[in-house]
Amino acid sequence: MQIIECKGTPYEIGFQHGSVAKVEVSRCIDFYAGLFLQNCKQTWPQVLEHGKEFEEYAKEIWPAYHEEIRGIADGAGRELLDIVALNVRTEINFGLFSDGCTALAWHTDEHAFLAQNWDWMTDQKPNLIVTKIIQADKPTIVQITEAGIIGKIGFNSSGVGTLLNAIKVYGVDPKRMPVHFGLRMALESDSASEAVQKLEKYGMASSAHILIADQESSVGLEFTKSTFAHCLPDPLGRVVHTNHLLLEHPGEFDTVWLKDSPVRIKTMTGNADEIGGIKHQPSWEEVTMLFKDEQNSPSAICRYETNESGSETLFNIVMDLKAKRAVIQMGRPTEVEGDPVELVL
Repeated sequence: MQIIECKGTPYEIGFQHGSVAKVEVSRCIDFYAGLFLQNCKQTWPQVLEHGKEFEEYAKEIWPAYHEEIRGIADGAGRELLDIVALNVRTEINFGLFSDGCTALAWHTDEHAFLAQNWDWMTDQKPNLIVTKIIQADKPTIVQITEAGIIGKIGFNSSGVGTLLNAIKVYGVDPKRMPVHFGLRMALESDSASEAVQKLEKYGMASSAHILIADQESSVGLEFTKSTFAHCLPDPLGRVVHTNHLLLEHPGEFDTVWLKDSPVRIKTMTGNADEIGGIKHQPSWEEVTMLFKDEQNSPSAICRYETNESGSETLFNIVMDLKAKRAVIQMGRPTEVEGDPVELVL
């Protein structure tokens, strides 16, 4: 897996990303072009037409992100709208192409764990990269992302981390912030509360759940195109989330697009109860083990792809925000592919 260090101006950061990951960016575009055609009967030129409104608004409201996307396009030898479409893939078709996963934040006396399995179609696994982003007057970021996308799953030098769960509530507002912009903005924050404040200021263009944590606190930020709600830690310092809304969102309807989502949240919570109580706090190894659970297979926490499940666990990430350390294991946690990737800030 490519680990790419990007530093300088937004354009320079994007150009380094696009240049080094040129092959992965092009494959990522091909992957989504095929998926849109298969599932939506839309050709890639038609998809790009949908992306124009997002591009124009991004240039006006978030010029630094627009410049970074322009840099990725130039570095990878692609058109600007190709990279815009990757970054707003969730919004273009009302969340049709979204990440399924199981996510956990768990604060103890010694650790601030943030961990998840990221589930998606196996064809996209070769297009995952790690970017280390160094920019003036902002925290340094390390994240695992799909090539060409500026914000995803990771942590920063201030000890702030992000996870993502897809939630499919129909409707989109292109004048609000796309999900992957929101992930990047959270990773440019110095605290979880600052990240939440920023995202709520702009509003989000579509539905999802971002689990945001720092060294002392965590919050599950559920949102749709018109609402926000906060999932707060339980008495043991945990937030568990999967792929459906847990809280009320007036006027919005959750499709619960992955029918196994309620089962996975119950399984993760139950397993966490068994290893962590008032007298015992979980170790790194115990948290990692939680993501190997195969109950309700193939649609399990540790998932494998079938026509029924629709996706597979492509990687597991465990972070300790107090230590500013993360370990990424590629593949299903029960069948790790290659050596783990350790990230430290």
